[in-house]
Amino acid sequence: MARHLVTSALPYINGIKHLGNMVGSMLPADVYSRYLRQRGHDVLYICATDEHGTPAELAAREAGLSVAEFCAQAHDAQKAVYNGFELAFDHFGRSSSQQNIEITQHFARKLNENGFIEERAIRQVYSPVDGRFLPDRYVEGTCPHCDYDKARGDQCENCTRVLDPTDLIDPRSAISGSTDLEVRETRHLFLLQSKLQQEVEEWVATVGAKWPHLSSSIARKWLTEGLNDRAITRDLDWGVPVPADTWPELAAEGKVFYVWFDAPIAYIGATKEWADAATDGETRDWKSWWYDATDVTYTEFMAKDNVPFHTVMFPATELGVREPWKMVDFVKGFNWLTYYGGKFSTSQKRGVFTDAALEILPADYWRYFLIANAPESDDSSFTWEHFTATVNKDLADTLGNFVNRVLSFSRKRFGDEVPAGRAAGEAEAKLGEEIAHLLAEYEEHMEALQFRKAAAALRALWSAGNSYLEEKAPWLEIKTDADGAAQTLRTAMNLIHLYAVVSKPFIPASAAAMRGAFALENDTATWVTAEQAMSLDAVPAGTAFTVPPVLFAKITEEDLGSYRERFGGAPDA
Repeated sequence: MARHLVTSALPYINGIKHLGNMVGSMLPADVYSRYLRQRGHDVLYICATDEHGTPAELAAREAGLSVAEFCAQAHDAQKAVYNGFELAFDHFGRSSSQQNIEITQHFARKLNENGFIEERAIRQVYSPVDGRFLPDRYVEGTCPHCDYDKARGDQCENCTRVLDPTDLIDPRSAISGSTDLEVRETRHLFLLQSKLQQEVEEWVATVGAKWPHLSSSIARKWLTEGLNDRAITRDLDWGVPVPADTWPELAAEGKVFYVWFDAPIAYIGATKEWADAATDGETRDWKSWWYDATDVTYTEFMAKDNVPFHTVMFPATELGVREPWKMVDFVKGFNWLTYYGGKFSTSQKRGVFTDAALEILPADYWRYFLIANAPESDDSSFTWEHFTATVNKDLADTLGNFVNRVLSFSRKRFGDEVPAGRAAGEAEAKLGEEIAHLLAEYEEHMEALQFRKAAAALRALWSAGNSYLEEKAPWLEIKTDADGAAQTLRTAMNLIHLYAVVSKPFIPASAAAMRGAFALENDTATWVTAEQAMSLDAVPAGTAFTVPPVLFAKITEEDLGSYRERFGGAPDA
């Protein structure tokens, strides 16, 4: 049994996330974590809300709440949606936790002791109308690279280029909208990434060869362009305070750490939250997962815009601390999921958001579609037509219909117990070999974190059952050979049980319904071996069963029309 630490990019606190956020980090991390647990590994899946930075302050101001109150409410709202998607976090914490504050300050102190932090005077945008310096995201304007007129002072949402506020054309205050801006001198802490470049390059060369091309190419691009020293503090009221014992003057000025300095450290902070939340008599050792954790394999999941921070910036931080903190082994980066070819956008409310998705259909519909169409090698597009076709063909027709017609027909002709019939024959032996082969393919793709290929292998497993059923045709077989029909249905029921076990990472609620159809005593199997797949005898004759409700209802033309009307088609519709 191996130890696996899994994290997904922290969802920002500002608003409910859209389907692109879900498939780009949290959902594949959940699918992978579930799979590892079922294979018997010791898994810790950690995530948290990313609560610091300018957008949180702006959103709180708009809501008429203190930032602390806004973040607390938004955290609970996001967690409710993730519960609805059945994301099985071991802990879903908060970057504003006391644990993260303490660990972030520890990192800063150690970086300073080791000569990797320097206090510098810089010129920063100041708004006389607002009476304050404006952090990056408080400045908006036109991107100098792509002419997008709603670019922020830290990054352009349109072309993803990292910016400084002074780069923007026609800048304005995000607070008041004032264009009466000045540039004044102030002092901030800088992380001397330039001094750590060679170490980061050597580390990426060692571990990056195993990463997907998307992740490794982004990391190497940043390194080729050269790491610049970067300010890691901001003038904000909300954030991890600069520790007064190390920088008393900056602390007195109310400086806080930049969100992209403390957010990756929040993976560690959230793990300590998990440990501190242990019940009486329970021991949780958070340090064994992060500090000198040589027996842990660490996998991160994120969309491509987060890759530079996790493959270059945070590794530079960890290296500079000069302590044996666990560094990532595998970075699973994703491209964009688009909405009819256009970007999902939280700020512009374009696309399907996760809370609205759950209002329409249960989580398993979304989980399967998103993973089966995950934007791994390139961007993929969400359209209602594609979603409908996938749900109807794969879930309703291939899996759902198989389960329903096998159990319904068997109950009608043989009663409420699994029929016996004759011993398995040539067709069953052939089926067992095919199922074992497809299961091995599924496992191979899951181990390699190739989610679209894994979904295709899972779909092929479901299809194999339908092909077997069509070949044996028990509805005809029963007219001349009742024992043969009984044996066919018993085999098909064993396939349903197998599907319940191996489909759980993708569609956990439906898997539970399939497994719960059989009144098996001591049914504790977490996975299916090749031998079990070939024998298909986990559900013996005489086992009581029930017919569960329809697993997946088809999406009708009327449904499709209502979805288009509510959400639109193409982004400009």
